[in-house]
Amino acid sequence: MSVDLRDLAVDIAHEAGELAARRRAEGVRIAATKSTLADIVTEADREVERLIRDRLARERPADGIIGEEYDPVPAEGLTWIVDPIDGTVNYAQGLPFWAVSIAVVSGPARVGEWTAQAGAVFAPATNEMFSAALGAGARLDVGDGTSVALQVAEPSAAGELVATGFGYDRSTHAADLAEIARLLPFARDLRRFGAASLDLASVAAGRIDAYSERDLKAWDHAAGALLVTEAGGAVSFLDTMGARPRIVAGSRPAHDRVVAALRE
Repeated sequence: MSVDLRDLAVDIAHEAGELAARRRAEGVRIAATKSTLADIVTEADREVERLIRDRLARERPADGIIGEEYDPVPAEGLTWIVDPIDGTVNYAQGLPFWAVSIAVVSGPARVGEWTAQAGAVFAPATNEMFSAALGAGARLDVGDGTSVALQVAEPSAAGELVATGFGYDRSTHAADLAEIARLLPFARDLRRFGAASLDLASVAAGRIDAYSERDLKAWDHAAGALLVTEAGGAVSFLDTMGARPRIVAGSRPAHDRVVAALRE
């Protein structure tokens, strides 16, 4: 069942990504802002999410949907969690770090309570499709037909390469920087790509050792977190009772080291 759901997520993510790429080539139109002036929505975000919702309504009409741009569709069974364009600012600026993220979960559609069944993260700029099914591992498929199993990085004497991100609310940046500074004594270096789904996919692929960020929404991490765990890594949510929970993902040694540093 989970493998069938993964295949559907992959198919829809690929179609949605192709639409987003076409709209990017035609020119991006900013539709609105969300939490701050820097937190934008493009017309393409909305069009791509409509495509995803229409596909799911046809093929899985009994399932629920939670997406970034439109009201949720509740259901008692499976729920699809959708980010039509993760990394919208990158997308609008012409940077290649953006992706379509689609996950399907069972149980309550709340972080920490659901069980992710399958997910796909598609990066059209690199033609890379990251996907996973519960208990079936994670894989990367590229445009030339190559498919490889994903595995988190092995420990390195050079230290951990850590990715992070920051919210659009400037008043939170000082606290975030202070927390990230705790990682610098052991981190080899930091990366900031601007798309949580691709940060998590990069952890699953062993390209970076760990990732940590506050204030993510469910659609930012639902698919990517499953990629990490199915690739042999660990994912935790810290400060879940607070206003700004933090996700930490990585290979088990890197994950544990980051968690320990953040809790000091």
